Amino acid sequence: MNMEPVKRNILLNPGPATTTDSVKLAQVVPDICPREAEFGAVMREVSDGLLRVVHAPSDTYEAVLFCGSGTLAMDVCVNSLVPTGKKLLVLDNGAYSSRAADIARAYAMDVIDAKLPVDCPVHLDEAEKLLEADAAHDIAVVYTTHQETGTGILNPVRELAALVHAHGALFIVDTTSTLAMRPIDIVRDGIDFCMASSQKGIQGVTGLAFIIGRKDIIEASKDYPVRSYYCNLYQQYDYFRKNGQMHFTPPVQVLYAARQALKEYFAEGEAAKWQRHTETMTAIHDGLAALGFREVIPRESQAGLVAAVAYPDDPNWSFERVHDTCYAQGFTIYPGKMQGKGTFRLCALGAITKNDIEAFFRVLRGVLDDLGVAVPVHYEIEAS
Repeated sequence: MNMEPVKRNILLNPGPATTTDSVKLAQVVPDICPREAEFGAVMREVSDGLLRVVHAPSDTYEAVLFCGSGTLAMDVCVNSLVPTGKKLLVLDNGAYSSRAADIARAYAMDVIDAKLPVDCPVHLDEAEKLLEADAAHDIAVVYTTHQETGTGILNPVRELAALVHAHGALFIVDTTSTLAMRPIDIVRDGIDFCMASSQKGIQGVTGLAFIIGRKDIIEASKDYPVRSYYCNLYQQYDYFRKNGQMHFTPPVQVLYAARQALKEYFAEGEAAKWQRHTETMTAIHDGLAALGFREVIPRESQAGLVAAVAYPDDPNWSFERVHDTCYAQGFTIYPGKMQGKGTFRLCALGAITKNDIEAFFRVLRGVLDDLGVAVPVHYEIEAS
């Protein structure tokens, strides 16, 4: 069968990300029972590659694979790593850390949802106050996001890790929108557990979630409450260790794509890939500035992968119409998550380059002209 060329869309949403054709086509493989040793070797190759991405030593860390999205990885960490009678502290400065607190509440866990400003990184002094208030040492786990994807804010993970560990707690970091893009060294950065999914930084396809964390804590967690039958970290880890298989049916073709995506990650190289994302993000900043758009998060607080952009104060502006017209021309943009504020996001994720961004802004300028939106765009209140 002759295959038609795959149409290339530029996804400027925060995931799934634009993939290469070689990753897409890696899914076209002979059918295989996922209980075969041959497929177990594929999963082991993916797990080992994920450890390499975050520089995790294989004698003390493990990458545990699940079938699901990034939210499933969050669920696994939240429900599996808090001992009986202990509390989870969520440093909540955005939609995705809020989701972690929601997961804990869904399991009726004892969670401290520390609501912090959504327009700036977590302040170390605020985190320290929360930990100092824990006189009874009830907080066993502290959870934060690396990049709050709804805004693009970068939280100071390494500094927070030092505080958390000084208070004897475990540190979980949601790296869903940074892993395999911003360089991460799990030991140097003081991260006990991190997570992501295949459709983000490794540039695979949707359906594989993974948790990377300390083996000693995973093994200790066998004595913690089993709050979920499907999403239990120790059970999945132990089953793979004993059998070389996922406990339940894996996303077979997705794993072949993930293996190919990791090969391409290592071929490009950590530093070169981050440089490409940086150049892509610079092109986003430049394109927004040229049209007069206002970014709502100061550049110094951004992770360098997501720009949250304020809607202009123009009666002709319509995000829906801008989205639909850009989408029809192969560019996907996405609304923001800033608690009622009118924003959209442009993201430097996936297999895209600054040339793709320059092409997008030519399309966006044409859309604004067609809608009658004044350029440079207008805001009633000047930025402070």
